[in-house]
Amino acid sequence: MSGTVLRSRATPGRLALRVDGRAARRLPVAVREPPAIRREPFSAWKRAAKRGLDLCVAAMALTLLAPLMAAIALAIRLDSPGPALFRQARGGLNGRPFRIVKFRTMSVAEDGAAVEQARARDPRVTRIGALLRRTSFDELPQLVNVLRGDMSLVGPRPHAVKHDRDFAACIENYALRQQVKAGLTGWAQIHGARGPTHTVEQIRRRVDLDLWYVRHWSLALDLSILLRTLAAVVGGRNAV
Repeated sequence: MSGTVLRSRATPGRLALRVDGRAARRLPVAVREPPAIRREPFSAWKRAAKRGLDLCVAAMALTLLAPLMAAIALAIRLDSPGPALFRQARGGLNGRPFRIVKFRTMSVAEDGAAVEQARARDPRVTRIGALLRRTSFDELPQLVNVLRGDMSLVGPRPHAVKHDRDFAACIENYALRQQVKAGLTGWAQIHGARGPTHTVEQIRRRVDLDLWYVRHWSLALDLSILLRTLAAVVGGRNAV
């Protein structure tokens, strides 16, 4: 992947990406503008407003979802050997690593230098894990990360530290997405750029959507993303 050459060609109203001479998928309207991001994308009051929203919603959600989360933890322990929770180093604000918390969905708990992305019909996924992944309920413990300040409710999804290094080697401006806290859901996820990223085109599209979010952030945008995520999860269309 690190040897892949990326090129771009801009025309009025359209941005076409090319990878090794092959035309990549056209980006949605939301990301056709070239990202112009300041070194400090959020002012002090914007950071305070965003943190206030995170604390209020995360605390309320944890209180309401506590019985469901306890039942999920018990089901995981009964379904397969190992702990109910899974922790892994992920890249956070300004690239600083933090320990993300998720419900365990696999029979292994990979971390460190060797982390393999999940794939279709992955044999490592447990029976309960498959259900949790379909519903995105495996992400619920990250509400604790939000309360701790490691993450925000909305922002670019955090990748494993190893994957961050790999992606940064082949995607220009990849690190700019880490100018804000990682999110439980994000602009990229509600536009379908979620899950494993196996090609440069997939990574590039996600990064462009993340940078659009950083550039256009507002409380109204965060609330809109949260509502659209909730609607997708309730409707059975993952957006986390």
